[in-house]
Amino acid sequence: MSVRIAIIGGTGVYDPAILEDVREERLSTPFGSARVKIGTYKGKAVAFMARHGEDHSVPPHLVNYRANIWGLRLLGVKSILATAAVGSLNVQMKPRQFVFVDQFLDFTKSRPQTFVEKGVVHLDMTDPYCPELRRVLASAAEELGLEHHTRGTYVCTEGPRFETPAEIRMFRHLGGDLVGMTSVPEVVLAREAGICYATVAMVTNYAAGIAQGRLSHQEVVDVMAENAANLRRLLMRAVEMLDVERTCLCHATPLDPSAVP
Repeated sequence: MSVRIAIIGGTGVYDPAILEDVREERLSTPFGSARVKIGTYKGKAVAFMARHGEDHSVPPHLVNYRANIWGLRLLGVKSILATAAVGSLNVQMKPRQFVFVDQFLDFTKSRPQTFVEKGVVHLDMTDPYCPELRRVLASAAEELGLEHHTRGTYVCTEGPRFETPAEIRMFRHLGGDLVGMTSVPEVVLAREAGICYATVAMVTNYAAGIAQGRLSHQEVVDVMAENAANLRRLLMRAVEMLDVERTCLCHATPLDPSAVP
């Protein structure tokens, strides 16, 4: 059975228990190895990848994004649903709500951003997050009665530290709605690999300077745990709704295999 759908679990999402007949594979790529668990849900093969490792041991700036996405490409994946715990810069986007982001602002500093190491490829990113996957997620959330927003701008920072209040004021001025540490380069690499990609962002807190008091990673983990059941319901309903053989403009990648080492 071909694997066309993948879930990338972020903070608080480490366990593929929603899947049946799970097996683990280690995928060898030109960028290192990647671990993935493959199972089925209602007859559909689904790959599950824990972005930070099952014990949350890999910080956001050291995740091997290229190996992860290339590994999913090797499996034949065509649709990625990626979860992300985010802080909110927009008071309308409240803790425990879901946001299906449509744009990003990149403030990362040291991460490889592309598979391309030979030649020149200028990648179109007009719609970085697949509009079709976002519509599926919105339909699933509506059906399940989950509070959600159908668009928002994700500010990706380098981490692993949280942002300063001054940075948050700047991000708000630039039009940012949410802040996190993982969406870039993951979304860019998925587009290079010809894979549809959508982020299921769950607001866990308000960002520095908006929140009352100091921020902590434990607060993020606690809110993710509280809302884990809703997140599972959302993901699995979206998987049910996805046509595994669907085609999309996201699949028309300009990536030339000869550009990859």
